[in-house]
Amino acid sequence: MKDQSISQDDHTFTSSSMAEAIIQMPAQTQNQKSLWAYIRSDLARHHITDRRSYLTMFIICPGASAAVVFRIGHWLWTYKGPFAPLVRLAYPFYIVVKRLSEIVNGISIQPQATIGEGLYLGHGGSVHIGGGAVLGNNCNISQEVTIGVAGRGDKRGTPKIGDRIYIGAGAKLFGPIQVGNDVAIGANAVVTKSLPDSAVAVGIPAHIISYEGSFEFVIYENMENDENRQANLKKRDESQNILSRD
Repeated sequence: MKDQSISQDDHTFTSSSMAEAIIQMPAQTQNQKSLWAYIRSDLARHHITDRRSYLTMFIICPGASAAVVFRIGHWLWTYKGPFAPLVRLAYPFYIVVKRLSEIVNGISIQPQATIGEGLYLGHGGSVHIGGGAVLGNNCNISQEVTIGVAGRGDKRGTPKIGDRIYIGAGAKLFGPIQVGNDVAIGANAVVTKSLPDSAVAVGIPAHIISYEGSFEFVIYENMENDENRQANLKKRDESQNILSRD
């Protein structure tokens, strides 16, 4: 990681990358995929770094169990099938389970949030993801991270975050901002402005120091075959080659 400031204007593919990131924000809810498919994808992310059975990870890994609780809550919140009245009866029991999970794991994810598959919560403790938040696939969330609402009037909103994002410990993301794909956000950074693809942002307020991305931090099954990841990785390498020749 280079210790120098780089403006967004210096990056040749910023505007197109941001447009692609906005288009690719996850629009599906869990009702369009099976609940188990999402739970399995979350557990698989934890399994890569902690080679235990899924049941063992659910019991001993705060992030894994918190992700499962969120998936169930989101399914209950968004279910609109023929058994919706019966499903709603289960919601008070879910609230109790959610509160217990928050006490034990220190992780609070509102069921209204939209989160793609492969959520990885590395550690428990003081994590909050607000109800209006949108996160893409294969995101890494560290401890003490807040993704929440901010602003007033028509400028009020919650972050929309792309795929394969790494958010370091203690980072805060507020307001109606767009975060592109493959972004890495450093520990304790405060992000209140949009970030393009592959940006590495640090500091208070957060500023971009490079475009090396999160590629080495976010690991998941079959990532070598992920065309979107490979395309952004190629852009990064080409950009670095141009800078090195200059």
